[in-house]
Amino acid sequence: MSSPTPDALLGPADVRELAAALGVRPTKQRGQNFVIDANTVRRIVRTADVRPDDVVVEVGPGLGSLTLALLEAADRVTAVEIDDVLAAALPATVAARMPERADRFALVHSDAMHVTELPGPAPTALVANLPYNVAVPVLLHMLDTFPSIERTLVMVQAEVADRLAAPPGSKVYGVPSVKANWYAEVKRAGAIGRNVFWPAPNVDSGLVSLVRRTEPIRTGATKREVFAVVDAAFAQRRKTLRAALAGWAGSAAAAEAALVAAGVSPQARGESLTVAEFARIAEAASQRETTPASPTQESGHQ
Repeated sequence: MSSPTPDALLGPADVRELAAALGVRPTKQRGQNFVIDANTVRRIVRTADVRPDDVVVEVGPGLGSLTLALLEAADRVTAVEIDDVLAAALPATVAARMPERADRFALVHSDAMHVTELPGPAPTALVANLPYNVAVPVLLHMLDTFPSIERTLVMVQAEVADRLAAPPGSKVYGVPSVKANWYAEVKRAGAIGRNVFWPAPNVDSGLVSLVRRTEPIRTGATKREVFAVVDAAFAQRRKTLRAALAGWAGSAAAAEAALVAAGVSPQARGESLTVAEFARIAEAASQRETTPASPTQESGHQ
């Protein structure tokens, strides 16, 4: 692999020049804040543990700051960009600044929430500066759609990072925490200052690392069934699970029966449960239903 030129990455002046040439003004609607610091993107790549044989998918590449740093380190990079102008410009930026790696880059012009397949080999890593307004649904969609993704590092709003990485019992533990945990071991992986972005956001940013579980959560319930319990438990998070799950189970008595069968106190609250406990509740409820499960029904991670 030939090493890229030292100035291949984008600096503050490069970002502004590119944006001006394209007539791009970062929009709040799409949560666009472009990284203008080469040291920051290299730090993200290091923290993501990107390896020479990795196939990386990046969501929301923008003008290409992180894309170029990923191309330095990975075998290949596929970027998913929704913005028409940015999607059209990125391949030319890669070809101009890193010509020796251009054949290792692919662009998918689409909304990441609608992406169900990617060109080339299956992705092994997801590294992205996610648009803050859609960070959690995009992250969960990508983890669900591409089970080959082993390692993920995303930059998100600091409070979203806290929520994703929160353990049971934490004040900010909730639906994103549990659903991310279904797929992966999740932890905070650092903070990012506001001054490395253009325009500077009015919120702090954080890095979140997700390493896919080698063993799926053991359960006879489907992911959909488990997530339904999670959604119901946190829709009324101040209530006991007996009360919060009454609508989901059909009655408070049915909720209590499922909780007892799962070994969970009916007086507990959702914020104290692990993803495995939510899975046990879903499994207990599905076993209580009179209709036997179809043999083709998905289970575990499927």
